[in-house]
Amino acid sequence: MMAVNAFTDDPWKKSHGVFKESVFSIYPAPEFSTGEVVLSSLYRASGFEGLSEKHVKGLGDNLGKAADKASKKGAQDGMIEPETWRTVLDRLVQSPKVSQQSSKRFMSLSPVVPDAALYSGAARLSGNPWNPGQLVKRVIQMGATSDGAALDTWQSLHAALGVASNDDVWARWLQGEFDLHRVSGSPHWAATGLHPLKTFPEGDRARIQYPAKQFVVDLGGMISAKPAMTRRQWISLLESVLRIGVVSHVLWLCDVNDRLWATVSRLIEDEHAELPASDDELVAQILAVKKRMLSFGHPSIPMLRDYASKYLSARLGLNRVLWALEEFGVPLGNMDSIAGIRSLLSSVKAERVRLAGSGVMDSFYELQDREIRTITCKKGIGANLMEFSQYTLGQRQTMDAALRGYDQGYFLRKRGEARNAPWVLALGPASVLAMTHCCLHEVSGPRSVQRLSMHMASYGIEFDLHGLNDSDLGRQLRMLGLVLDSPDAESGMLLVPPFAT
Repeated sequence: MMAVNAFTDDPWKKSHGVFKESVFSIYPAPEFSTGEVVLSSLYRASGFEGLSEKHVKGLGDNLGKAADKASKKGAQDGMIEPETWRTVLDRLVQSPKVSQQSSKRFMSLSPVVPDAALYSGAARLSGNPWNPGQLVKRVIQMGATSDGAALDTWQSLHAALGVASNDDVWARWLQGEFDLHRVSGSPHWAATGLHPLKTFPEGDRARIQYPAKQFVVDLGGMISAKPAMTRRQWISLLESVLRIGVVSHVLWLCDVNDRLWATVSRLIEDEHAELPASDDELVAQILAVKKRMLSFGHPSIPMLRDYASKYLSARLGLNRVLWALEEFGVPLGNMDSIAGIRSLLSSVKAERVRLAGSGVMDSFYELQDREIRTITCKKGIGANLMEFSQYTLGQRQTMDAALRGYDQGYFLRKRGEARNAPWVLALGPASVLAMTHCCLHEVSGPRSVQRLSMHMASYGIEFDLHGLNDSDLGRQLRMLGLVLDSPDAESGMLLVPPFAT
């Protein structure tokens, strides 16, 4: 009873162990991030082990101070002139600040080479920021076909993120200059490993369609495309894939928790409710990705808030039931497989009378009412989830309007210039290129735009093929030269591989 009371007193900090260790827990807990923050933290997770996110701003401040100090002296052996180095930092690799950052002094660098991530790109400038790169690592482990395949993907990604002899001259020069100006105490680029992670058994992974699986395949496609473009171009496309990969994974987890709780609550409240008849039905009912988590051209913030709110309610409900089952002495397995979920549902059905009689659902509704501000995303975990989704997918709103075009890898943009204009699902040019390449990189020659539609659906994104010609996406595809007109194809268009060799 003490454990139940501890949970009801502080439900967001006292999750049940089965829930906390399940594959459906959202960990690390997402907070604010942008595309460049995700990419910068991925560099640190991949190659700068031991560098805490809270030390990034301090290293950036030290780099700036060292550059100012050097300007009072002459260039040292092997280094460029101090004024030139300052121009590199302030112009060539500077990342535009947003309006909320206008009065703050900190190093803001585009993560075009690994060492730039030593000094810039933490989620927050103070406190102990979260590391989105660890979320990317977790998504790779969830989406790979096996643990060995996850390690292969992680190692290949590290090699691609590094600057080698096959990178362009500018990237090699820039990484070399960062190395010469390295701040004392900063780590050197070296591969990191993967720690064991509870995820679906290999057999279950093959039966379930979820965004992390597509994300891992797309990472392989982006890595293979690196020789076809400059370093800066490749980084822009990779960032775009990272953005949709991590957000769609979190939205899928929100949706799965909601659907699992809907099944559990129905089993408690309806004595005639039945378990899913087969494992295939269970997968379709609870685990498979919905093809319309987001929809082209439609306002996205209400949809993002809806998924976050439903997850938070489901989290309260599932934990309350798990604590009750433990109090009854019911053995609880792990929620990390199809069999584990079925076992939980069977336990709930078997204990339905005791669960209903003990007031579990009344307790859940009381918690829901008490925590309404968090559930409606006005504070706490809910607000953090909203900031993560909106700012990771959204086009950066730079302080200087002339630099608004800096961010080309977005998935959400404002419809209009007004401050309160709605955010709608619309791909930037880099995102269109990235998604087109990823859906075609395993085939040769043009394919129907139906293939792109199916590819986006694997991330939970829907668009109407019948209106494609006159849509923003159709115009983007034509402008970028990614389609051929064909009366026999869907919407009269055939997709062309952008980096065919």
